[in-house]
Amino acid sequence: MEILAVGPNPLATFKQYWQNEGIPFIGLPDPEHQVAIQYRQEVNLFKMGRMPLNCIVDAKGFIRYAHYGTSMSDIPSNEELLQVIDELNRASN
Repeated sequence: MEILAVGPNPLATFKQYWQNEGIPFIGLPDPEHQVAIQYRQEVNLFKMGRMPLNCIVDAKGFIRYAHYGTSMSDIPSNEELLQVIDELNRASN
């Protein structure tokens, strides 16, 4: 299992933020919004950017869980996401 965070910033900005914060998982800059478009992530111009999207994608590239948020306060907790992963792992065994 890998955790991947995708953000709208250019590579240099994204890399600097990742280094400054010591984030322990993979970050992928998406300044051209290609990943956002592929996963239908909403952009809200009034809120100045992308709406949060949390999704779990299996090894074959299929979305197994998606939560499209309306703000940063509307995102699943880590515990919720880990529970979904555990359930998906149980179902695949």
